[in-house]
Amino acid sequence: MDDFILARVLHVLAIVAWIGGVAFVTTVLMPAIRKANPPDERLAAFHRIELGFARQVRVWVALAGLSGFWMAYRADMWDRFADPHYWWMHAMVGLWLVFAVMLYIVEPLFLHRRMDHSADPARDFAKMERMHRIMLALATITVLGAVAGSHGLI
Repeated sequence: MDDFILARVLHVLAIVAWIGGVAFVTTVLMPAIRKANPPDERLAAFHRIELGFARQVRVWVALAGLSGFWMAYRADMWDRFADPHYWWMHAMVGLWLVFAVMLYIVEPLFLHRRMDHSADPARDFAKMERMHRIMLALATITVLGAVAGSHGLI
Protein backbone atom coordinates (compact mmCIF):
# COMPACT_ATOMS: atom_id res chain seq x y z
CA MET A 1 0.00 0.00 0.00
CA ASP A 2 1.24 3.47 -0.87
CA ASP A 3 2.44 5.38 2.21
CA PHE A 4 0.28 8.40 1.30
CA ILE A 5 -2.85 6.25 1.15
CA LEU A 6 -1.96 4.66 4.48
CA ALA A 7 -1.44 8.12 5.99
CA ARG A 8 -4.84 9.25 4.68
CA VAL A 9 -6.55 6.14 6.08
CA LEU A 10 -4.93 6.67 9.49
CA HIS A 11 -5.75 10.39 9.35
CA VAL A 12 -9.44 9.78 8.69
CA LEU A 13 -9.59 7.09 11.38
CA ALA A 14 -7.94 9.42 13.90
CA ILE A 15 -10.31 12.29 13.05
CA VAL A 16 -13.40 10.08 13.29
CA ALA A 17 -12.34 8.73 16.70
CA TRP A 18 -11.17 12.12 18.02
CA ILE A 19 -14.01 14.38 16.84
CA GLY A 20 -16.59 11.63 17.31
CA GLY A 21 -15.43 11.31 20.89
CA VAL A 22 -15.65 15.06 21.39
CA ALA A 23 -19.19 14.98 19.98
CA PHE A 24 -20.16 12.15 22.33
CA VAL A 25 -18.68 13.88 25.37
CA THR A 26 -20.31 17.20 24.46
CA THR A 27 -23.77 16.05 23.37
CA VAL A 28 -24.31 12.91 25.47
CA LEU A 29 -21.94 12.62 28.43
CA MET A 30 -21.99 16.18 29.74
CA PRO A 31 -25.79 16.57 29.52
CA ALA A 32 -26.21 13.19 31.27
CA ILE A 33 -23.87 14.30 34.05
CA ARG A 34 -25.77 17.59 34.35
CA LYS A 35 -29.09 15.73 34.69
CA ALA A 36 -27.86 13.02 37.07
CA ASN A 37 -25.73 15.05 39.49
CA PRO A 38 -26.24 18.10 41.66
CA PRO A 39 -24.28 21.15 40.41
CA ASP A 40 -21.44 20.87 42.93
CA GLU A 41 -20.79 17.19 42.03
CA ARG A 42 -20.82 17.46 38.22
CA LEU A 43 -17.16 18.36 37.79
CA ALA A 44 -15.99 15.39 39.88
CA ALA A 45 -18.36 13.05 38.03
CA PHE A 46 -17.02 14.28 34.70
CA HIS A 47 -13.40 13.74 35.73
CA ARG A 48 -14.11 10.19 36.93
CA ILE A 49 -15.59 9.23 33.57
CA GLU A 50 -13.40 11.33 31.28
CA LEU A 51 -10.05 9.83 32.31
CA GLY A 52 -10.41 6.84 29.99
CA PHE A 53 -11.35 8.98 27.03
CA ALA A 54 -8.54 11.47 27.67
CA ARG A 55 -5.93 8.73 27.23
CA GLN A 56 -7.53 7.60 23.98
CA VAL A 57 -7.95 11.08 22.54
CA ARG A 58 -4.26 11.85 23.14
CA VAL A 59 -3.40 8.92 20.86
CA TRP A 60 -5.93 9.98 18.18
CA VAL A 61 -4.78 13.63 18.22
CA ALA A 62 -1.14 12.54 17.91
CA LEU A 63 -2.00 10.21 15.03
CA ALA A 64 -4.03 12.94 13.29
CA GLY A 65 -1.13 15.37 13.58
CA LEU A 66 1.54 12.93 12.44
CA SER A 67 -0.48 11.62 9.49
CA GLY A 68 -1.53 15.12 8.45
CA PHE A 69 2.04 16.37 8.57
CA TRP A 70 3.21 13.33 6.60
CA MET A 71 0.61 13.92 3.87
CA ALA A 72 1.54 17.62 3.60
CA TYR A 73 5.22 16.69 3.42
CA ARG A 74 4.83 13.74 1.07
CA ALA A 75 2.57 15.58 -1.40
CA ASP A 76 4.45 18.88 -0.97
CA MET A 77 1.28 20.77 -0.03
CA TRP A 78 3.02 23.61 1.82
CA ASP A 79 2.00 26.19 -0.80
CA ARG A 80 -1.64 25.61 0.15
CA PHE A 81 -1.00 27.44 3.41
CA ALA A 82 -0.32 30.61 1.40
CA ASP A 83 -3.60 30.35 -0.55
CA PRO A 84 -6.80 31.56 1.18
CA HIS A 85 -8.85 29.12 -0.92
CA TYR A 86 -7.38 26.40 1.28
CA TRP A 87 -8.69 28.01 4.50
CA TRP A 88 -9.65 24.54 5.71
CA MET A 89 -5.97 23.54 5.83
CA HIS A 90 -5.40 26.38 8.30
CA ALA A 91 -8.52 25.34 10.20
CA MET A 92 -7.26 21.75 10.51
CA VAL A 93 -3.87 22.84 11.82
CA GLY A 94 -5.43 25.43 14.14
CA LEU A 95 -7.95 22.99 15.59
CA TRP A 96 -5.26 20.35 16.03
CA LEU A 97 -2.98 22.88 17.73
CA VAL A 98 -5.66 23.98 20.21
CA PHE A 99 -6.48 20.39 21.15
CA ALA A 100 -2.81 19.38 21.33
CA VAL A 101 -1.97 22.27 23.65
CA MET A 102 -4.99 21.47 25.84
CA LEU A 103 -4.36 17.72 25.97
CA TYR A 104 -0.58 17.64 26.31
CA ILE A 105 0.18 20.85 28.22
CA VAL A 106 -2.75 22.69 29.81
CA GLU A 107 -4.74 19.72 31.18
CA PRO A 108 -1.92 17.70 32.74
CA LEU A 109 0.14 20.63 34.00
CA PHE A 110 -2.51 23.11 35.12
CA LEU A 111 -6.17 22.33 34.52
CA HIS A 112 -6.55 19.07 36.47
CA ARG A 113 -4.88 20.55 39.53
CA ARG A 114 -7.09 23.65 39.31
CA MET A 115 -10.25 21.57 38.87
CA ASP A 116 -9.33 19.30 41.78
CA HIS A 117 -9.27 22.37 44.03
CA SER A 118 -12.11 24.28 42.39
CA ALA A 119 -13.73 26.96 44.53
CA ASP A 120 -16.88 26.75 42.40
CA PRO A 121 -17.21 23.34 40.69
CA ALA A 122 -20.69 24.14 39.34
CA ARG A 123 -19.39 27.23 37.54
CA ASP A 124 -16.31 25.37 36.29
CA PHE A 125 -18.42 22.53 34.89
CA ALA A 126 -20.68 25.04 33.12
CA LYS A 127 -17.59 26.77 31.64
CA MET A 128 -16.16 23.45 30.54
CA GLU A 129 -19.46 22.48 28.92
CA ARG A 130 -19.56 25.81 27.03
CA MET A 131 -15.98 25.33 25.82
CA HIS A 132 -16.77 21.81 24.63
CA ARG A 133 -19.73 23.16 22.61
CA ILE A 134 -17.56 25.85 21.03
CA MET A 135 -14.82 23.36 20.18
CA LEU A 136 -17.33 20.90 18.73
CA ALA A 137 -18.81 23.67 16.55
CA LEU A 138 -15.33 24.63 15.31
CA ALA A 139 -14.47 20.96 14.72
CA THR A 140 -17.68 20.45 12.74
CA ILE A 141 -16.96 23.47 10.52
CA THR A 142 -13.39 22.26 10.04
CA VAL A 143 -14.41 18.72 9.10
CA LEU A 144 -17.08 19.99 6.68
CA GLY A 145 -14.61 22.42 5.11
CA ALA A 146 -11.83 19.83 4.87
CA VAL A 147 -13.99 17.19 3.24
CA ALA A 148 -15.62 19.67 0.84
CA GLY A 149 -12.29 21.36 0.09
CA SER A 150 -10.33 18.17 -0.47
CA HIS A 151 -13.00 17.05 -2.94
CA GLY A 152 -13.05 20.35 -4.84
CA LEU A 153 -16.40 21.67 -3.60
CA ILE A 154 -14.97 24.87 -2.11
